[in-house]
Amino acid sequence: MNMIRLRPLPSGSVTLLPGLIQQRADLNRRYVLSLKSEHLLQNHFLEAGLCGPLGRLPDWPEGGHGGWESPTCQLRGHFLGHWLSAAAHLIAARGDQELKSRADGIVAGLGRCQQANGGEWAGSIPEKYFDWLARGQEVWAPHYTAHKTLLGLYEMAALTGSSQALDILTRWAGWFTRWTRRLTREQMDAVLEVETGGMMELWADLYELTGRPETLELMACYERRRFFDALLTGQDVLTNRHANTRIPEDHGAARAWEVTGEPRWRRVVEAFWRSAVTERPAFCTGGQTDGEIWTPSGEMAARLSLKNQEHCTVYNMMRLAEYLFRWTGEAPYADYWERNLYNGILAQQHPDTGMVAYFLPLKAGSVKRWSTPTETFSCCLGTMVQAHTRYESSIYYENDDGLVISQFIPSRLVWRRDGMEVRVELRLDKLLTSLDEPRRLGFTLELDCQRPAAFALQIRLPDWRSGPPSIALDGSPHEPVLEGSDAPVDWICLRRTWEGRQSVQVEIPRRLTASPLPDAPEMVAFLDGPLVLAGLFDRETVLEGDPEEPESILSLVHELEWYRGRQGYRTRVTPHGVRFLPLFEIRDEPYAVYFPVISG
Repeated sequence: MNMIRLRPLPSGSVTLLPGLIQQRADLNRRYVLSLKSEHLLQNHFLEAGLCGPLGRLPDWPEGGHGGWESPTCQLRGHFLGHWLSAAAHLIAARGDQELKSRADGIVAGLGRCQQANGGEWAGSIPEKYFDWLARGQEVWAPHYTAHKTLLGLYEMAALTGSSQALDILTRWAGWFTRWTRRLTREQMDAVLEVETGGMMELWADLYELTGRPETLELMACYERRRFFDALLTGQDVLTNRHANTRIPEDHGAARAWEVTGEPRWRRVVEAFWRSAVTERPAFCTGGQTDGEIWTPSGEMAARLSLKNQEHCTVYNMMRLAEYLFRWTGEAPYADYWERNLYNGILAQQHPDTGMVAYFLPLKAGSVKRWSTPTETFSCCLGTMVQAHTRYESSIYYENDDGLVISQFIPSRLVWRRDGMEVRVELRLDKLLTSLDEPRRLGFTLELDCQRPAAFALQIRLPDWRSGPPSIALDGSPHEPVLEGSDAPVDWICLRRTWEGRQSVQVEIPRRLTASPLPDAPEMVAFLDGPLVLAGLFDRETVLEGDPEEPESILSLVHELEWYRGRQGYRTRVTPHGVRFLPLFEIRDEPYAVYFPVISG
């Protein structure tokens, strides 16, 4: 039985082309490379007795990392795992040999730590933290911390073929097997009440990679039954609960379904999505949280704050959407991914420094608070370095019919189809920030087939479109087949025999739209296609006009900056015109996203 509708393409088959996404990905890579290996390994070496601040061992690395990486923090060492995961994806996607050398050296460093610790433990925190956890003693998320290094090792093994990473990971898994076997099921259920991160997903990954039965045992052991059983009975187990504890646990159920085929796991994932997304209104950005917790359904206006939308939750919910997109092939999951990309991942990365905003404030007059390169390490800085390495794997998929275009990101694909090579290039003709009227997103797909090939080309019709698309095939108008599981249709489908070099030009109309808060419809945000707009204002201000006709409130403006056009909007009727820009362009200016609107 084919359980997966869409298949990702092999690593290395997609190359990003110049544009916004490539710029942000390159900015992230530069930051990853800027961090010194001895600083990344500092806490693992300290735990293994391989470095110390007193001179009896090799010196503590000068200029070591701070924040959650400080040796006094119980989460110390988590960032190294994020770094390894990011490096593994960059190596696999780009063949990045500079990073490969760095990452292999860090894996070797972890091997030294494991040997010094007796042959199994390779963590940055003491093993006794887990015994404290089992006794009910307070300790800050040791599973979360260990998981990051475990995952980094797994991805180095799975994506780059590092045999040393796999050996370290397998030996370390033996420690967890022995530790969990000492606990009763009741004790383990109590342990799982403290944030476990993606442990269940990790063991499922390792089981698929190695087939070792003890890893399947660990996967089952880390099932959080109290949470999953409540989801399956329709209980609301999210409201006012810590969001990023629960999302990675659901990743575990998703991966368990993929490696075992057990229907219960898929039902858990679908129940979680209903509770977190389908039945729970979100902010206009696609995020849903405030102060790291799930916002109660129908109480969003009171939750506009300085601590909306924790970055980790954005990244992890996008990962969950990608699971469901692959399983179903349904476009709304890709729409969700796109909304959170522009108004979360990009909006929470500084366009110049590459640093992360832990939260994305939505309260009027807010300012984004950025991390620093080495002094404010946190979970969100870790997920940031991972998030910007996943673009190549999120644009194209294949199914039994042919090729699927999920995201409109400039890129080049080399695709193997029926034993031959098909080259595809996606170029944006009208950028998401274009000034053309009528408003539209335009892009061209160039296909080059070695010999005639029959397959379907499916292109997502985004949920923000304001009308039917227009298609040209080799410059001539073409009437496409529109497909979808429900009305309205959400895919363009071109089924034909492709020969030599051919081009497909696509234009999708879009317009300015208003997005009111569900429980305060007078509070309105504005979007240009999928892009949330932010007004550059340091306090809440009332706008005049009709939200049903947002052009009555905002007008398009064109600024020239060194001969380069830049799009923006400005209010039509206010004492002082308020300038609006895409939220992902905001750096250090105070801004507002939601505005009270009154009829003019």
